[in-house]
Amino acid sequence: MKVAIEVNSLNKTYEGGHIALKGINLAIPEGSFYGLLGPNGAGKTTTIGIITGLVNITSGSASIMGHDSIKEFREARKLIGLSPQELNFDVFFSMEELLELQAGYYGLSKKEAKERAEIMLEQFGLTEKRKSRSRELSGGMKRRIQIAKALVHDPPIVILDEPTAGVDIELRHMLWEYLKKINKDGKTILLTTHYIEEAEQLCETVA
Repeated sequence: MKVAIEVNSLNKTYEGGHIALKGINLAIPEGSFYGLLGPNGAGKTTTIGIITGLVNITSGSASIMGHDSIKEFREARKLIGLSPQELNFDVFFSMEELLELQAGYYGLSKKEAKERAEIMLEQFGLTEKRKSRSRELSGGMKRRIQIAKALVHDPPIVILDEPTAGVDIELRHMLWEYLKKINKDGKTILLTTHYIEEAEQLCETVA
């Protein structure tokens, strides 16, 4: 089976000597649902930052479908949809515009971007909020649009950093069912969580 995400002997030490990661190894097969379980401060977000090319490596390597996450950043990044833990939106754009801009960033045509944005708005129950700006949305709706942004360009690999943090049980279960569906459809999913129940419900393998 092909490997979607591979990490070898990964080490990360921040300025001041803080060791965030030491000797991490991962080999995540294509089409799998893989979980990183642990409390805040365990290095999960740093690991994701390195895999997605957003955090520099002290030593070791990380690759996405054979593309080095640092040296081949553009090629690797196109294959990933990332939903970070921190909610971060441009307050000047509507939800519809945010999704279309995100799709365009990954090379989709204007027509394709509109079509994908429409699919995501409908999937996440945000059609009626399409013209709303982020400051007008509840925390749960912001989390939905964050995940929709990660998926709008239809990437083969989806990386979700604490995707259900701060959401109610109903939304959490809705997201679980959707993630199960897209994994069944062939997407590779890497999930970080500090909820044991979430890891047990979703992940084939937990580290």
